[in-house]
Amino acid sequence: MAILIFIPLLLFVLTSPSELRAQGPLQKAVITYSSRSIASVDLFIAQERGFFREEGLDPQLVQVRATAAIAAIVSGDVDALGSVGSAIRAIQRGAPVKTLAVSLRRPLFWLVSRPELKSFRDLKGKIMGTTTFGGSQHTAGIRMLRRAGLDPDKDVTVLLAGDVPTQLQALVTGTIQIGILSPPTLILARDKHKMNVLANAMEEFTSLQNGLAVQEKTLGSRRDFVKRILRARAKGNRYFHQNERGTAEVLAKVLSVDMATALETYRISRAAFTTDGIPSDDEIREYLKMDAQILGLPAPIPAAKIFDFSLQREVNQELGLK
Repeated sequence: MAILIFIPLLLFVLTSPSELRAQGPLQKAVITYSSRSIASVDLFIAQERGFFREEGLDPQLVQVRATAAIAAIVSGDVDALGSVGSAIRAIQRGAPVKTLAVSLRRPLFWLVSRPELKSFRDLKGKIMGTTTFGGSQHTAGIRMLRRAGLDPDKDVTVLLAGDVPTQLQALVTGTIQIGILSPPTLILARDKHKMNVLANAMEEFTSLQNGLAVQEKTLGSRRDFVKRILRARAKGNRYFHQNERGTAEVLAKVLSVDMATALETYRISRAAFTTDGIPSDDEIREYLKMDAQILGLPAPIPAAKIFDFSLQREVNQELGLK
C-alpha cells in the first residue's frame, strides 16, 4: 500500500508546474501584434513550439494596427499587446498601461524605393507608406529621410498603407513609391521586385518596438496569468537566440517565405533583439528622450511610469536567462 501511495506522489514531484498547467484546461490569452514580420518572432515561436500550451494558455494572436490595439487593451477586449513602441507613446499620453518586456531594441526597418527611384534626391514629391502614424515604423522612416537631408513634412507625403507585406504590394503597383520595410519583406522587395534599398535604421538609434504590455488593472488583478504569458514569450525569445534553423522554420511557415529568405531574415535581424526582455538603462533614456521630442513634451516621462520589469526579472531568474 505504501508503494502505491509513493508512486503517484513521486510523479507529482517530478512534474514541473508548466507540465501540470499544460495537462489542465487551457486559458485563452488574446495578444495583438501589428505586422507580419520578424518583429513578433517571439510570439510566433511560442505559439508554434507549444510554449504557450506549456503555461496552460491557448494563444489567440491577432494582427491589429497598433492604434486600434491600444484602444482594445484599454477597453479590456484583449489581454496583452506586442507593439510596445505604440504602447509607450500611449502611456505618455495617459493610457493606463504598463510595458513589461521589450524584445526588440533596435529598429528593423530599411527605407526602400521603387526601381526607378535610385537616390534620396529622387524621393522628393513622392508618397511613403506606413502602418501607423507616429508608430515605430513611421518614426524610423522619418529619421532616415532627415539623415539624408530631406524634410519629411515637405518633401514626401505619408499615408497609411497597411502592414509591411501590404506596403510591398503597394510599392509594386505604384500606389506608394517609398516603403519602410522589415525582413523578410525587405528581402522579397530587393530580390524579386528589384526595389532599391536606400538606408538601414538598425545601427543608427534605439527603438523599443516589440515585447509585451498589459493594462495596469490586469497586472494587478491577474498577475499569475500575465506572468505565464511572459514566460511563454521568454521561452520563445530564448529559442530564437539558440536555434537558428528552428526559428527559420517558424518564420518560413508563419510568414510564407522560403527557407533561404527565412535564414537571411534571421541572420540580419538577430542582433536587434534583447536576450532577457529588458533593455539597458541607456537605451531606455535615449528612447524616451527621442519620444519626448517627437511628442513635444517639455521633458522625458520617468521610466518608472512606463516600464515594470519586475515580473520579467522573476521569469528570467526562473528560466536562467541573462
